[in-house]
Amino acid sequence: MPSSHNTPPSENPPEAREELTGLIHINPSLLEETRQSVRNLEQLREKLQQLQQPTGITPFFHTLLVAAISLDTSDIHVEPEEGKAQLRLRIDGMLHDLMEIPFPLYENLLSRIKLVSEVKLNVADKPQDGRFSFELTQGELIEVRTATLPAEYGESLVLRVLNPRSLITIEELGLKGSMLQLLKQELFKPNGMIIATGPTGSGKTTTLYAFLKEIVKPEIKIVTIEDPIEYHLEGISQTQVNPEKGYDFASGLEAIVRQDPDIILVGEIRDKETAQIAIQAALTGHLVLSTLHTNDAPGTVSRLISLGAQAVNIGTASNVILGQRLVRKVCPHCSVLTAPTEQELEKIKKALPSHDISSLQISKVKGCAQCNNAGYKGRIGIFEVILIDPAMEEFILTNPSTAALRKFAIKQGMVTMHQDGILKVLEGITTIDEVERVTGNI
Repeated sequence: MPSSHNTPPSENPPEAREELTGLIHINPSLLEETRQSVRNLEQLREKLQQLQQPTGITPFFHTLLVAAISLDTSDIHVEPEEGKAQLRLRIDGMLHDLMEIPFPLYENLLSRIKLVSEVKLNVADKPQDGRFSFELTQGELIEVRTATLPAEYGESLVLRVLNPRSLITIEELGLKGSMLQLLKQELFKPNGMIIATGPTGSGKTTTLYAFLKEIVKPEIKIVTIEDPIEYHLEGISQTQVNPEKGYDFASGLEAIVRQDPDIILVGEIRDKETAQIAIQAALTGHLVLSTLHTNDAPGTVSRLISLGAQAVNIGTASNVILGQRLVRKVCPHCSVLTAPTEQELEKIKKALPSHDISSLQISKVKGCAQCNNAGYKGRIGIFEVILIDPAMEEFILTNPSTAALRKFAIKQGMVTMHQDGILKVLEGITTIDEVERVTGNI
């Protein structure tokens, strides 16, 4: 319990004691009623409008949390403006305006969130990070990470909602056919490195967690170093970086190697030291899983070289490089199949020149209450996978440009992200517009 609260724990009701220790107790009747009555943004908006009462912030705040889970929300944004604040929700990677709230309600909400997140209530001029949890069902805790930022009219808040149900299997990622089989084979090799690449928000961590779920078993030791630990996995030793105490990715990875692990997950390769230690671990009998911020899979080699790694070690240590993005799936309730336009046909032919497109129909989005009128519901990955076989390893020794490496990988059989995206369009999973939104024009 924070030291600023002098009331003995025994003098607070159970709900207050739980909220002061970062665990929120949600009234079971409010929980059930919200889950039954809030199925889309409009229903949530109406519900919260009814709860804008001076009697207290708790029903408003708890309803917002429960609804965030029901609507598959990844982030809740609270943004102060002059005389009011804007509530927005990120669903399927896109921000949706929820509602404006009066400034006094914003101030009460800010105070409550800072209190349960165990950050300093009297600090408003610097960023702060905190966390809290709430129980959705018996034994099912949802963790929420809080980030505050000083803004012009108050403190801007973002709540990252970490729902354990977001953890998926390798089959659910969106990898298809030969790509899926290749990754499954590489995951059971005793050593080497598998790198997932892409920008922030492209699903790299979800991919690595799916890989861990595929390979975890009692007879192998898996250790992770993450920033932060997003989800807790059974049977795995997870550690979190703490630079203030000298535990960063480089020093942590050095310590992990001395723990006799079989598999090491490095949340992100950020600097020269981490890159070199990760590569050495892969060369000395460990399977290393990690992520790297690059635009695509072929850019990984150039990025590692820029961090100080040697081309000869990159090729030898690496097993697979995976580039990825997340595209929204069409809503199953309102999407319709129609013949593609001439422009769409040209894009399909350009991406898949040898594909049979006779009698082709693709999905078109409309929008309905089920998908908050977005036309899309849920997301899936699109990928490109480079296998580091002897020919690719030899080519990497020439220190090629990203463009040259891409051409060689395609020659070796790599399916590009554009192509994987268009294949999912042909399956009726997503749309050309959505593929181009995340990968650029075809």
